Amino acid sequence: MNARQKRLFEDARKKNPHLKMPEPQPVSNWTEDDLALIKQGVGDKSGRPSSGEGAAGGESQSSEETGSVVTYFDDKGFGFLRPDNGGRDVFFHISRLNEGEATDLQPGARVIYELGMDRSGKMAAASVRVVPKQTA
Repeated sequence: MNARQKRLFEDARKKNPHLKMPEPQPVSNWTEDDLALIKQGVGDKSGRPSSGEGAAGGESQSSEETGSVVTYFDDKGFGFLRPDNGGRDVFFHISRLNEGEATDLQPGARVIYELGMDRSGKMAAASVRVVPKQTA
């Protein structure tokens, strides 16, 4: 139970003193997809390739999406990406930048990213790579 749920429960308990806290049920049937989502949680960077890994491989994963930088707040270390396929803008944090420099994160810069979740469970970019500019 998170802090908000506990607060709501305590408020409900004031109105009904006989209310009991539900017992957490152990989950024993986790699927691989469930475990992958949990690994994307707070502080786990095991899914992030180390620098240089993945660039030499030349193979792209099907979960990668392309888009462009809409805004980036250098002083705060976060910004938003606009997906090429439409939809809502995607939050990203500078700690998820795998290839490229923070100075490359100008509005309109092309990026490749993977969707994941942030600490609060909202959709966010789990990995961001800046696409090098093509020289003509």
